[in-house]
Amino acid sequence: MLAGLLERVRTPEFVTDVLQIAKCVIAATVAWWLSVNVLESQLPFLAPWTALLAVHATVYRSLTRGVQTTVATTIGVGLSFLVGGLIGVSVWTFALAVLVGLAGSRITGLRSEGIAIATTAVFVLGSGFGEQAPLLADRLIEVSVGVGVGVAVNVLFVPPLRDRQAERYVGSLNHRIGEVLIEMADELAGSWNSDRAEAWVAETESIDEEVAQGWQTMRFARESRKVNPRRYVPTSLRSARVRDRAAGEVEYEGILGRLDEGVSHLRHLARILRESTYAEAPWDEEFRHEWVPIVRDLGRRLQGDGDGDGDGDGEGESESDGIGERIDTLARRFSGPDGVPAGDLWPVYGALLTSVRHLLVIVDDVTLAREGTSGS
Repeated sequence: MLAGLLERVRTPEFVTDVLQIAKCVIAATVAWWLSVNVLESQLPFLAPWTALLAVHATVYRSLTRGVQTTVATTIGVGLSFLVGGLIGVSVWTFALAVLVGLAGSRITGLRSEGIAIATTAVFVLGSGFGEQAPLLADRLIEVSVGVGVGVAVNVLFVPPLRDRQAERYVGSLNHRIGEVLIEMADELAGSWNSDRAEAWVAETESIDEEVAQGWQTMRFARESRKVNPRRYVPTSLRSARVRDRAAGEVEYEGILGRLDEGVSHLRHLARILRESTYAEAPWDEEFRHEWVPIVRDLGRRLQGDGDGDGDGDGEGESESDGIGERIDTLARRFSGPDGVPAGDLWPVYGALLTSVRHLLVIVDDVTLAREGTSGS
């Protein structure tokens, strides 16, 4: 359990979350201190609150959302002074301010932070409006200070780069797809049933969910590079690993796209195996003996296992080479008039070979792309 906890603590996601929490604390505290000691505000919550709103997952988002927060909060302050100054604060005027604020939050361009219109009106009107009525300019200054502090903290204190998370997703997907292929081969070497095939289908659906998370992380990685001062550090001052990741930005997006295709082919393969369990005819042993090691070697290759026996019997054939030739040889052997076994399974063999061929092409693309990303 301790080892698992330490592994979790070392992940880029955990480190990023801790940094974001720390930056939120720093931003809110600094904004509150400025509000109390420099601005001598009578409403010292506006600056730290808007500072929290301005600390986002990326620098680009902090800047763009910070502008939205400033506009929305300014509208909310103005709405509060307009309602409170002209009509006075009561149950009905309070409800009117919230209603107008919520309607304003639907304005195009402010949707992400538009709710700040209503919440600002709630804070200002609910804090005792009468004494603050003449201080509209001060409230706007506090809002600007809060947003400025939040953006500055996110820019200056380790602005986040999500490249490591994207890289980690690619590695995890490689491992999981390869693991399913190896498990298939191990099961198919003996006997299996529809329950095992159903479990493989379910696993591909789980991998699909991780692919979706990977795409989301990849989009965050692209966004995290925008207006990020860490990207402008001189190349000579960057570590070799950072330089390698910078060189591989485009490749990782391509890799994830190919892995997405690979999951589709893997699911198709699992479904073929599931349907084949309902066939009355048994598998041809010669086909099984040749096809199962191909699947196993393909899975090991995707996981990055260096050396293997190739055919599962210690003959010394490399896993990294010859898989495509072995698929073609097996296909030719069973494609002649005397090569296709009798029974209902001959379409299954063709579909299995085709699926593995597609997976091999994807594995080759992923392997070459990862070698290029890590080696340049």
